[in-house]
Amino acid sequence: MTKVLIYGGKTGWIGGLMHELCKEKGLDVVLGEARLENRETLAKELDEVKPTHVLMAAGITGRPNIDWCEDNKPATIRTNVIGTLNVADLTNERGIHCTIYATGCIFKYDEAHPLGSGIGFKEDSFPNFAESFYSETKGYMEQMLKCYEHCLILRVRMPISDDLFHRNFVTKIVKYERVVNIPNSMTVLHEMLPASLAMAQKGLTGVYNFTNPGVISHNEVLDLYKKYIDPTYTYKNFTVEEQAKVIKAGRSNNELDTTKLMADMPEGVVINDIKTACDLCFQRMKVNLEKMGWLPDNMPEEFKRN
Repeated sequence: MTKVLIYGGKTGWIGGLMHELCKEKGLDVVLGEARLENRETLAKELDEVKPTHVLMAAGITGRPNIDWCEDNKPATIRTNVIGTLNVADLTNERGIHCTIYATGCIFKYDEAHPLGSGIGFKEDSFPNFAESFYSETKGYMEQMLKCYEHCLILRVRMPISDDLFHRNFVTKIVKYERVVNIPNSMTVLHEMLPASLAMAQKGLTGVYNFTNPGVISHNEVLDLYKKYIDPTYTYKNFTVEEQAKVIKAGRSNNELDTTKLMADMPEGVVINDIKTACDLCFQRMKVNLEKMGWLPDNMPEEFKRN
């Protein structure tokens, strides 16, 4: 019987969503209490809970964005490096399958993977983006995590949910006055999180590009927001060079190859291409927001552009 222990489920976004999903599936699920940097406490919890699967969704991305990590490097290392390695190492010692929700923001378009070429980075591609401390540590981490044969490492990118939660990629870019317009691989959580659970239960391991197939641009995402959520919404574009003047850390833009993911996807799991998945996501978002009475003039202040 599957027994799931989730780290990052109490205060984390993806961890919380995975907790709800596991409950919906009728699984025996426990939320981790241990501080991940405390190896002894973590080991004790694993021995007491005795899970068959650990979902590692704890991590620091910074508030309101990864620029926070530039000024809080020790705290970032404590969770994203020490904590993650503790979970990987201790579950390895106990023979527990471990799924790690990692990031695909460790690449940038280059000569071998040009923008608009359709040539995506593969699972064995070496990270080429370290222009933010967050991505730099994640790039180091992936190389170390590959040593653990029991780990399923999922490269999530620009996650999108069916609401306006503050961590949602849509919510972030909607609040900006200006955005860059670059096609990217992205992860629609409504489709991909159930897939991650199915992959864990199947016992898959190794690195996977965990995004919907294909790419979608910032403008295309905002146009869907305008179409389904707020017809009065407007936005402006600016260049990557102009963006660099108002952020502390660089931002990753890339396309990930999903051939391996789709080939190994457990039977019955449906993953749409990113443009279809985003359109369906905004349709669900409209229904969800209408139920909450948020469309479009009376949204809470924290979801409005400053």
